[in-house]
Amino acid sequence: MPENRRPSRPAAGRSSGGSAGKSTGKPSGKPTGKPAGKPTGKPTGRGKPDTRSGGKPDTRSGGRPESRSGGKSDARSGGKPAGRSGGRPDTRGKPSSRRDEAPRRAPRDAESRTREQALYDGPELPENITGAELDRAISSQLKGLPEKLASRVARHLAAAGIMIDDDPETAYQHTLAARARAPRLAVVREAAGEAAYAAGHYAEALADLRAAKRMNGATAYIPIMADCHRALGHPDQAVKLAKSPSVAGFPADAKAEMTIVEAGARRDMGQLDAALRTLELAPLMSKSRESWVVRLRYAYADTLAAAGRDSDALTWFHRTVAIDADNLTDAPARAEELEQRLSP
Repeated sequence: MPENRRPSRPAAGRSSGGSAGKSTGKPSGKPTGKPAGKPTGKPTGRGKPDTRSGGKPDTRSGGRPESRSGGKSDARSGGKPAGRSGGRPDTRGKPSSRRDEAPRRAPRDAESRTREQALYDGPELPENITGAELDRAISSQLKGLPEKLASRVARHLAAAGIMIDDDPETAYQHTLAARARAPRLAVVREAAGEAAYAAGHYAEALADLRAAKRMNGATAYIPIMADCHRALGHPDQAVKLAKSPSVAGFPADAKAEMTIVEAGARRDMGQLDAALRTLELAPLMSKSRESWVVRLRYAYADTLAAAGRDSDALTWFHRTVAIDADNLTDAPARAEELEQRLSP
């Protein structure tokens, strides 16, 4: 996959108030369960008197209660149990044998329980992380939880936010611990999805971000979800997401990330010309020096190089270097390599 394939996390969580590293706890971040269904069964009426005959006993035998066994009254109309054969009591409605009972669930093995417990516990929480590090918008979404539970979830999310850049795998484990405690909160599923993405667990990231999207309706996850499809070998699905109507309303940075992912998916499918056209429709000459412009120019230069247009690629690598004050890309090295190749 192309080196600059992955969209930046900050652009992917803004419409819901958060992003991957940010919904997981960075102070500057902005945030990103389906309640169990209520029982739908209605009372069957078992145990109530049969009112099909107006609630009165059957008087087909001269006004006296009909007896099924030699005139003895039926147990259902207040008499003694009617024996169908040899005076045996009527056992209808009771389980006839163990074979009719629901099979008992097989007990889980000790290893499975230990693994689940370790997942629930999560990595050790540093004492200096209190949960207060979370953005207020994220903390507000935890208020529906019991106080102690909310505190523990907040600490795991804060720890994940602090670690996501340097140790994404441990950050992901923290979000799993939070998810085990509060799986029905969109902000928790978003954090788990974006941490999974940072750690390279693309299938898990896609599942959690889909869940978050179902819960809160946010569309800001689309660039990351599309990139997960690319990583999983489904570039056509990435292109399909890029064509979502909601993308037109994205802010400039999120729209640029979506463009980069779509162009990468086109390249994955061998459609270099289509990838170039996709990038050429973006604001490559924007006067902004924000990171999304840097990455957009780099993606265009990289695609030009892949298409064998070395001279044009060199021009755009130089244009990338001109605004990449934070060294977000390796554009200087790429430009030098092309200069050596093009020199006589």
